[in-house]
Amino acid sequence: MKPQAQLKPHYASLLEQDFSLVQGGPLYQMFRKAGLAEDPIKIMLRRVVAVSAFCWIPLFVLSLWEGNFFRGNIAVPFLFDIDVHIRFLVSTPLLIAAELVVHRRLKQIAKQFVSRGLVPNTALGEFESAIAAVFRLRNSVFAELLLVVLVYGVGIMVVWNQYLALETATWYASVASGESKLSLAGQWLIYVSLPVFQFLFVRWYFRIFIWLRFLWHVSWIKLNIIPTHPDGMGGLGFLGNTVFAFTPFLMAHGTQYAGLLANRIFYSNASLPEFFLMTAILLFFLMCVVFGPLLVFAPQLEFARRKGIAEY
Repeated sequence: MKPQAQLKPHYASLLEQDFSLVQGGPLYQMFRKAGLAEDPIKIMLRRVVAVSAFCWIPLFVLSLWEGNFFRGNIAVPFLFDIDVHIRFLVSTPLLIAAELVVHRRLKQIAKQFVSRGLVPNTALGEFESAIAAVFRLRNSVFAELLLVVLVYGVGIMVVWNQYLALETATWYASVASGESKLSLAGQWLIYVSLPVFQFLFVRWYFRIFIWLRFLWHVSWIKLNIIPTHPDGMGGLGFLGNTVFAFTPFLMAHGTQYAGLLANRIFYSNASLPEFFLMTAILLFFLMCVVFGPLLVFAPQLEFARRKGIAEY
């Protein structure tokens, strides 16, 4: 293993900067200018309060002003809409809190690849290119603008309108002559609150894509994998702990899904057994999202195992 101090100066930056999937992008820069982000992310609680309040408080005030908060001639008043409260008061804070957890868990990843001697000196340039690609994608203005278009074009117009919105009179929409008419609170929900939540949601999938792309890029480097390494994974055992970084992200999925099911059961005459298959598919999908990126190293590990057995 080559000591860190003997690395060429051109590659010294690899050990000086943190590897971060979250400290970048237009929204993060906006948070920094607003005093809602620092290096490292130290004021997460303030950001959680600001974003959740921006999404939820206007809904509370407008529904109260329109008389749809507690009672009235609607099936679902604001107070009893479980989905909206969980979405903005539980899931949204979890999506924001996940940034702090992921940053702290992954910031040493690039340094560990180098300090453990996994990346040969001849491949340091390629490894540096993989890290640079992560930072370019993370900081991309075009990517976040594309996510905004995706949220409004697909997330709101298709997913919410066709599959998630309740087909009954609610605090956010009334039904007359077969057509749905948004209330003032409903307009804030559709055009502001939901897009903010969905943007935070899909941005996490974009970050996981960046993570997958980084690992895939590194997997094409011929790493110094040791078949007899005590971690049982050729020296890559430290990557196994990265899956725990995404726990808040998974919890956000779970809470949002629970709120959606609660509304369907209470207000759409659905029963819990109807969602067993959907729940199983969601669990399988989320496990693939979290554990799947690590499978890119399977070919190298299998080759090292066969080579180690042959040499032994």
